[in-house]
Amino acid sequence: MGSRSADKIKFRSFDDLFGEQEPKGVEKETAEDQVVRMALAELHPFKRHPFRVMEDEEMMEMVESVRQFGVLVPVIVRPDKGGGYEIIAGHRRKRASELAGCSDIPAIVRDLTDDESVSAMVDSNIQRLNILPSEKARAYRMKMEAMEHQGVKGGQHTAAVLGEASGESARTVHRYIRLTYLMPELLELVDQKRIPVVAGESLSFLKEGEQELLRDYVVQRQVFPSKGEAELLRVESGKGELSVEKVQGILCRNGKAIGITISAKRIRDYFPEGYTKEEIEEVVYSLLDSWRAKGSG
Repeated sequence: MGSRSADKIKFRSFDDLFGEQEPKGVEKETAEDQVVRMALAELHPFKRHPFRVMEDEEMMEMVESVRQFGVLVPVIVRPDKGGGYEIIAGHRRKRASELAGCSDIPAIVRDLTDDESVSAMVDSNIQRLNILPSEKARAYRMKMEAMEHQGVKGGQHTAAVLGEASGESARTVHRYIRLTYLMPELLELVDQKRIPVVAGESLSFLKEGEQELLRDYVVQRQVFPSKGEAELLRVESGKGELSVEKVQGILCRNGKAIGITISAKRIRDYFPEGYTKEEIEEVVYSLLDSWRAKGSG
């Protein structure tokens, strides 16, 4: 189906069809607010959209649902000055529709400002399950900036309003926003749960060069800072004394083991085809024992 912006098919309103609560921050529309069919080709993602659209098991379930029943909840979009429409809420529904082979999707068009759009986009996603810390961090920061643009008093008050909408404390909101000051590689380690969120908050206060130093060390040694260790790193940074030696002393104190990961594929390349896992392990441990014995001899 080609572009149909000139002859969209009218249906009953969003509330009449679904009776669902709309994203907070979006004013109630008039009776003319209608659900329309819109070509997928006309839609593009919200700028700086902080939430990843993953083609995971949950997405595949959504795709199957779309094939069977269609998209039951319309996406919300706004006209784009550059042409087409920008998605405010419904990025995953749009992708599921594409994977299901659809050419259009039910949509509601809203004429929203940038700040209103950010608020609606964040509110429609923030309470979803399985949101990564990096996604929540960027979303909270985007909405806080939008609220401050709209004249909401900044700082603790704005964080409290944000937290109330998502069921989290102002302190937690601030903690997540601090994560946006981490360099991408360290933030990825927070997403992977190798660095706790509370530790990530402390590390976010390290200077850019210090974060690079820490990144290189933890990636090479596979040693990841705990909450207490991250606090010590922050203290040393504040003194202007954070060096490789300081990082090593903090992360490897008390005999903390250094994690080592060796590719199973690389090891198997050394053995003839047909060796079992147990046989390979036996040879590897035998070689390590011989190496240790030589070192102590």
